[in-house]
Amino acid sequence: MERLEISPLAGALGAELTGVDLSRSLEAATVAAIRRALLDHLVISFPGQKLTPNSLLAFARRLGEPLAYPQLQGLPEEPLVTAVTKLEHERVAFGEVWHTDTSYLERPPMGSLLYAVELPPYGGDTLFANQYLAYERLSEGLREALAGMTAVYTSTKPAVAATREDRLRERGVQAKVITSEHPVVRTHPETGRKALYVNCGHTSHFKGWSKAESQPLLDYLFQHQVQPQFTCRLVWQPGSLAIWDNRCTQHLPINDYDGFRRVMHRVTLAGDRPR
Repeated sequence: MERLEISPLAGALGAELTGVDLSRSLEAATVAAIRRALLDHLVISFPGQKLTPNSLLAFARRLGEPLAYPQLQGLPEEPLVTAVTKLEHERVAFGEVWHTDTSYLERPPMGSLLYAVELPPYGGDTLFANQYLAYERLSEGLREALAGMTAVYTSTKPAVAATREDRLRERGVQAKVITSEHPVVRTHPETGRKALYVNCGHTSHFKGWSKAESQPLLDYLFQHQVQPQFTCRLVWQPGSLAIWDNRCTQHLPINDYDGFRRVMHRVTLAGDRPR
């Protein structure tokens, strides 16, 4: 097995993995170790990789089943690889709010891979938040109140839809409206741990509650679940690949590099229905 070394990024979550070339065909034991690191640390990064869209997708297939992003078109040469781009003149970044990827789908993705193709000279870091801890640090009374509750998720909340809709308008395509219902607290299918699953990017309201009734409790949960002690900060390097577990994390891309271009390649891995 390759000499895989794991260095934690923060106390709450995150680890950097070195000693492996992801562009090569990996041994099964190495892939298993990477999957174990993802379950243990929730978000993992591999600096200094040299990945083409083809080799990125090949590695992603060792971890799960890649699926097409529901709103944007993939690369012509690899439709399952999506370019996440902020251009020099743009002021709003893609997904510039705390969120869990496409939680409005009936079967949200298990995880996401994001590879740094072109980086600004500074800025553009990504924050991640541990939603196991967010759930566990709630009071016992609030955990009991949330048990069994369901929330409604939508693809049309303005904060995350803005740049996506810009890209669709450039192609003359109308954005789809996608909604789904999921438990407010989900149980991770592999670890068995419970995680808080609402997020300000896609959660609209609680099922059976009006939006006005839902908003005060949602606002509290949105603030609670991204407290600094639940987070880590990923500083991108040329050739960095990050992978995060979408079932128990949230993330926030930091938009602090106006005037510079940033290009990332993303692959999304199919997941199951939250329970």
